[in-house]
Amino acid sequence: MKVFFRTIHLYLSLVSGLVIAVVCFTGGVLVFEKELEQALHRERYFVAPGSQRLPLQQLVQAVQTNDPKAKVAGVKVYTDPARSVEVSLAGGGPGGPGKGAEGGREGRAAGGEGHGQASGAGEHQRAEGRGTGGKEGKGGSGGERGGPTVFVNPYTGAVLGQYVYRDTFFFKMFSLHRGILGSAVGKMIVGVSTLFFLVILATGIVLWWPATRKAMQQRLTVKWGAGWKRLNHDFHIVLGFYSALFLFVFAFTGLAWSFEWFNKGIYWVTNSPMQRPEPPTAAPAPGATLGFDQVYSLIKQRVPDAVSYAIQLPKEPTATIRVATLSPDAVHENASDELYLDQHSGEIVKQQAYADRNLGMRVRSTFKPVHTGAIFGLPSKIIAVIVCLLGTTFPITGLFLWLNRLKKGKKKQQKKLAVALPQ
Repeated sequence: MKVFFRTIHLYLSLVSGLVIAVVCFTGGVLVFEKELEQALHRERYFVAPGSQRLPLQQLVQAVQTNDPKAKVAGVKVYTDPARSVEVSLAGGGPGGPGKGAEGGREGRAAGGEGHGQASGAGEHQRAEGRGTGGKEGKGGSGGERGGPTVFVNPYTGAVLGQYVYRDTFFFKMFSLHRGILGSAVGKMIVGVSTLFFLVILATGIVLWWPATRKAMQQRLTVKWGAGWKRLNHDFHIVLGFYSALFLFVFAFTGLAWSFEWFNKGIYWVTNSPMQRPEPPTAAPAPGATLGFDQVYSLIKQRVPDAVSYAIQLPKEPTATIRVATLSPDAVHENASDELYLDQHSGEIVKQQAYADRNLGMRVRSTFKPVHTGAIFGLPSKIIAVIVCLLGTTFPITGLFLWLNRLKKGKKKQQKKLAVALPQ
């Protein structure tokens, strides 16, 4: 039976090994995208706290003065006094403004595409998705088709810089991770290779499983003092066993960004409606639309202890103002709560806490933090990086194992022939 599993394990690895290595490597690079982005461009994200914040409208005007063509779509304010204010500029599709400054490729998670840490005025709308779950949603500032996110010092009004995700190194890594060729074909190749990888991991555990207790000890320990062939064997077999469960989880959650049927399956299993409710509307009324400062003041009274407030002003006379707030005890960074306000009176038309969403949406929203290793913070991210880098090596060590077996097989065959020949 093990011969059968070894054959499946071998040929699927030969077919998909290169893609798996690339996906694992790029995935490892992307785990600490948020932290690396903030470390490399600290001047954008952090400021020296001052005595008094400027009005949000003044910050918006500073952005428009810096770029007269800028069309502001949203603002994100952090409670942390050392954080800059993020002003998201229009320029994307239906996903809303601001793909975000902190990694910004999440754009679509519960219903579609994206991985990263969303952080713009429209991050929750993009992160949780308004579509049916598997279809790619495009919007977002700093995103593939959106405008930049502009950083402003909330105490001085100085424009600190801007972020366009497509121009970053991490976008290139994400393009490789997500689709290899940057097309529908590349996306399919990654998706199919991921399915193969799940089978490879499962058959690998079957092949690893020892027949005796003595063999168990050998397969749990790397023999560091041995030659390179034994080390190669142990790296593949022993380290493969320790990382298999994590790699399986990462690969399984990764299917959500490759196949619509997988997303539909999540909602089917959880018996939840897949279509997310449309934002509420309000009857048009005379008078001016509330500005960012008025909305921020109202929301601060309503939700005083939020980590951040992302405000998205309406584009239509009947649309509502949307505000996403992140609670200090949120289960993950995309588990924000939503409030919709009448754009003239400021009256709350609708509110939805993250906990009130259906089970399918909540399950789907956890896929991104689980997939990136962010679900338990720094410890799970460190594990994710180590496991992804190990995953990069397994196709290589596996190839050497196969070549060594072929070489041994040829030697045995030659010996048999030598014995069989008459002297």
